[in-house]
Amino acid sequence: MSRKDLLVIGGGISGAAVALAAARRGLSVLLVERHDYASGASSNSSKLVHGGLRYLKQGAWGLMRESLQAREQLLRDAPGLVRPMPFLMPHRPGGSPGRLAMRAGLFVYDQLAGRRTRRFLSAAQVQAEVPGLAAEWGASGYEDASTDDARLTLRLLQEAREAGAELCNHSSLLGLERAEDGEGGEGGGRVRAARVRGPDGFERRVETGCVIVSAGAQLGSLAAELQLPLPRLRPLRGSHLLLPLARLPLPCAVAWSHAQDGRPVFAYPWLGALLVGTTDVDQPDALARPRLSRDEQHYLIAALNQAFPRAGLGAADVQCSWSGLRPVIASGDGRRPSDERREHLVLAAQGVVGLSGGKLTTFAAMAEAALQAAAPWLPPLKLLKPLQPLHGPLLPPAADGVWGDRLGPALRGGEQIGGTPLAAIRHSLQHEQVRHLDDLLLRRTRLGLMRPGFAAALLPTLQAHCQELLGWDTPRFAQEVERYLALMQDEHGVHA
Repeated sequence: MSRKDLLVIGGGISGAAVALAAARRGLSVLLVERHDYASGASSNSSKLVHGGLRYLKQGAWGLMRESLQAREQLLRDAPGLVRPMPFLMPHRPGGSPGRLAMRAGLFVYDQLAGRRTRRFLSAAQVQAEVPGLAAEWGASGYEDASTDDARLTLRLLQEAREAGAELCNHSSLLGLERAEDGEGGEGGGRVRAARVRGPDGFERRVETGCVIVSAGAQLGSLAAELQLPLPRLRPLRGSHLLLPLARLPLPCAVAWSHAQDGRPVFAYPWLGALLVGTTDVDQPDALARPRLSRDEQHYLIAALNQAFPRAGLGAADVQCSWSGLRPVIASGDGRRPSDERREHLVLAAQGVVGLSGGKLTTFAAMAEAALQAAAPWLPPLKLLKPLQPLHGPLLPPAADGVWGDRLGPALRGGEQIGGTPLAAIRHSLQHEQVRHLDDLLLRRTRLGLMRPGFAAALLPTLQAHCQELLGWDTPRFAQEVERYLALMQDEHGVHA
């Protein structure tokens, strides 16, 4: 049995941010993740750290301001991990938005961000910069940012661990213990302990007066069990395609409105490949793993051929896919999925706080909101230390922005496997709680997505390192390979 000030359930970006914010305040923290860290939406997003230009149309000024401020802070504090990404939005006859509307929108965007990135390119300039892009009336340019969402989550977790948090992946919450009726108030009493099963199968009782559940779109299915008000969530699937960059070598991001429904879509270079997204499709069953549908694949390929009519792209060009489930708060007024707002949701009762909604960019604000809601059940004096000091960084400087560890020279000039430093792979195997092959190839590294055939050709090379550092014997490695390849085909494959 152990005692913790705070138990965090969920190891995605928001749960990681809560653990970091709480540990920095001096709270004793245990974070439990049922699967792997960032294995849900936090590794299957659009990889964009953005202010949400389309929020202008929705009138969501507060969310845009919050997002732009968060984007700017991450650009300052996480160089190498969060990178500037120039965007072009082409203008075509009959297209939307028009040049004047876009100019006005970008003026507001820059004002809220506190710096100017907007520009305008003529049709000739567009062809010189992005050959083949359909932009008869030129294009508007602006800047947002991109990241490796899984590595960003892992970086937050690394900092949380260094601040004293205890982290457990492939572990599960078995149940909460509450005070007797009347002892802690309504609803069967406030939380006093939790039962947790670790990756080794052993159960553990943790005394705690506060639990923050960051379960994304699955919060709705857990609310009754947690004795929280039922959240009005609308799980939306966002699917993406990854193509070899050589097939459409874009030097920057391009965003445009899909001819089919006017939704914003985009394509941009990411880790040496071409990322194309995204869809917005209702998926009422939040417990089912999201997968690319055939219709979504057709939709995204049609979008590419609309913007680049001479490219002639098809399903054979797609290397892999991924889908994430967005926990969007439902308006209940019959809006299209893309018109729903992206604010976050915080629910609290009897020592339990539920956190959902929001977006990748605003994880720090979400963590702050969750901790403020949890304040009645946390040691009060420890809440005096703010999450983000007025003039301090959200993340401290690291020797390498992407890995965030202190590998130093070992990352430069050494042996590589599939373009990833062997030193980084071995570091992950030793220090980043890799328990399955997909943990390594999908989230500690991106080899499973970036290499052809889900990096199957690299598996014999990786075998010796996995056996040495994880203690796997040959049958266990073969079992992991079979499991990994089946998972990749099921969740990251492409329709013929």
